[in-house]
Amino acid sequence: MLRTLGRGLWNYRSIFLIILTPLLLLPLPLLVGTKEAGCGFVLVLMAVYWVSEVIPLSMTAMLPAILFPMFSIMKSSNVAKAYFRDFHILLVGVICLATSIEKWGLHRRIALRLVTAVGVNPGRLLLGFMAGCGFLSMWVQNTSAVAMVMPIVEAVLQQILKANEPGCSGKDNPNLQLEEYDVCDEKMKDSGSDEKKPDVLNEDFTSVHIPTVSQPETPQVAVCSPFARSKADLMLCKAMCIGIAYSSNIGGITTLPGTSPNLIFSEYLHQVYPECDCINFGNWLLLCLPISVIVLFLTWIWLYWLFMGSNFRSMCRYGAEQSEKEKAASKVLEEEYKSLGPMRPQEIFTGVVFLLMVLLWLTRAPGFIPGWASLFSHQTGYITDATVALALGLLFFIVPAHGLHKKYESMISWDEFQALMPWKVALLVGGGFALAEGAQESGLSLWVAELLSPLGDLPVLATITIACVIVTTLTEVTSNAATITIFLPILSPLAEAIHVNPLYVLIPTTLCTSFSFLLPVSNPSNAVVFTYGHISIMDMVKAGLGVNVIGVLAVLLGVGTWGVPLFSLDTYPDWAPVLPGFNSTIP
Repeated sequence: MLRTLGRGLWNYRSIFLIILTPLLLLPLPLLVGTKEAGCGFVLVLMAVYWVSEVIPLSMTAMLPAILFPMFSIMKSSNVAKAYFRDFHILLVGVICLATSIEKWGLHRRIALRLVTAVGVNPGRLLLGFMAGCGFLSMWVQNTSAVAMVMPIVEAVLQQILKANEPGCSGKDNPNLQLEEYDVCDEKMKDSGSDEKKPDVLNEDFTSVHIPTVSQPETPQVAVCSPFARSKADLMLCKAMCIGIAYSSNIGGITTLPGTSPNLIFSEYLHQVYPECDCINFGNWLLLCLPISVIVLFLTWIWLYWLFMGSNFRSMCRYGAEQSEKEKAASKVLEEEYKSLGPMRPQEIFTGVVFLLMVLLWLTRAPGFIPGWASLFSHQTGYITDATVALALGLLFFIVPAHGLHKKYESMISWDEFQALMPWKVALLVGGGFALAEGAQESGLSLWVAELLSPLGDLPVLATITIACVIVTTLTEVTSNAATITIFLPILSPLAEAIHVNPLYVLIPTTLCTSFSFLLPVSNPSNAVVFTYGHISIMDMVKAGLGVNVIGVLAVLLGVGTWGVPLFSLDTYPDWAPVLPGFNSTIP
């Protein structure tokens, strides 16, 4: 009976946490009774709910709309305004582009071309797939990039594995789908079946659309000896899968629309520091592209050494005779690219819009010269990257997909767009903006800044490193968007308290929020790759620890070197408030 009661209580642990958390925090608004205490109650309550995910993240984000009016922090109408910002317009435009890219198969052509360019040696093949996935994730949501690339990776892996398994038989896979299941390794099969469904509550809201692996109704099973696969084959599978998951997160930090934390940071900066016009697509790309390349290259070396050994000389031998594995991989890649045929008009149009969008982003307000946005207004800030994204995204709903010989159909439909549009992200981010505005209105930000002022005695680099480590650790167990939403209202007052350029603290912590590599449930990219059954949790933990260290060090290097002159990080800006006790002229 006690066991049954205990099991029942455990099943309802979420209810207990939902009820007990606000009860334990009630002394803040009831006993203290200030607006700062009321806002602190909301902040801590949302943080607990976001980390534990006892209720959906997007619904937790709606709590300010209920609690801020109750605590007389903000009027309900003012709170509602915070839930729709420039961020949402940019997100809509980017998702329009991503929908067209995925619908017309442009992603497959780009990925195959990048992979075939580097060769089919296992090491170079790993680098090619990581580079292809990283490039795609710069422009589409991270999980979508993984879902686009993994079927190609799986098809190549199946061909490589069959090349050294003469006892196995099975048909080729011309459609980039997993049409056969190899049961050569019983242990892998058992592991894959037991762990194929990660906890769907632990979503990294860099994407909410997670396409599942296509499962045929009558799979062709290739039967052979349980010991047919060599250790090298298994290690290659592990390295490939983990490399794809990691490269999507690494590539996402490169551009502002590449991942949600970047967009949340950009909009938060415009909201809290309205006079700051320092962040745009161009200078963010200048800062983060070298960081992304360094992290991706070092991650490739780390994964190759960890899973495939230290023989790097084999990758440098061009023109040598290919092994059976390399011939099999080369054959399937060539056949897949040929099956795409010549570029269709729809792909060409999507590619042109993509290049035009990037060009307009880069030249809108480059900083060193007036951009084209200055032609439309005598004042800055009227046209943003969101204006460009939405204007070009609208074209996909207008331009006909086919010629006059067919019934009119636009490049994308509303249903196709809606399937990829992360509405949950929109609500989550809106809640973060409302929380940040409430912290400003209630005076909680100023109180936190004064509380953190003793940290000014520490070296600035030490403070930033501690913040990066804390954020990187927390993002392993909660969503990236929730993590950065929690920490932005804390870190910006910290920067003001120690009289450091807020960008010097906020930029590295924003980038480190994307470094969730340790667990399959850390983000959907990891979860999608984990469902293929080639890797275990310990494989991901071992690899992720090294990549976390690489990522944090690379971010600190980039922000502390070329990031300083790019954003004037060594001076306290005019757009940031000066707290009592500081002289605004002190750098």
